[in-house]
Amino acid sequence: MSENQHTRRARSSRRGLVVALGSVGVIALVAGLAVFQPWKLFVDEVVDEALPVAASESASGGPDARPSGSGPAPAASDPSSSGSATPRVIARGELISHEHATSGSVVVLELADGRRILRLQDLRTSNGPDVKVWLSDAAVLPGSDGWRVFDDGAYADLGRLKGNVGNQNYAVPASVDLGALTSLSLWCDRFDVSFGAAELRPV
Repeated sequence: MSENQHTRRARSSRRGLVVALGSVGVIALVAGLAVFQPWKLFVDEVVDEALPVAASESASGGPDARPSGSGPAPAASDPSSSGSATPRVIARGELISHEHATSGSVVVLELADGRRILRLQDLRTSNGPDVKVWLSDAAVLPGSDGWRVFDDGAYADLGRLKGNVGNQNYAVPASVDLGALTSLSLWCDRFDVSFGAAELRPV
């Protein structure tokens, strides 16, 4: 083999190695972006759901039913206030920060038709991948000691967090024992860590 042929083969091998390493790097970058979704940290998802009412009241033209074209609905009342159309508060709590700065309040409501709704009010936390709303039997601990405890025992998944900012409602299934599951976590299921949590105290 001539010296020129040997040099060409060496250069070709180096180019092949560079291309292979570059391809591996691109695949790793794409996979990392898909898992961590870092852009979510810079984008708020705002949800502002109204205070829930019993299905029978809305369907029968009760206090919260409004005819089409009648203009915007009045602002939702405080769920702790009195009134036949107002859900009864059966538990409440205040969110504390865990891995991410988190604030807001939590109320568990019982509607006139017997349904139970967990409501997040004035929520503000970080956006993130695969964040769930969990009820749990774990104690709410401040600081990093409380970040990873919520999947150690019993928990109920109420669904994916609808938005990282605002007011939002989550149905609590009839099978959930609120006497046993006395804490709430905004749980990142992808990385097994709590963004924020609240102890739920009966009212």
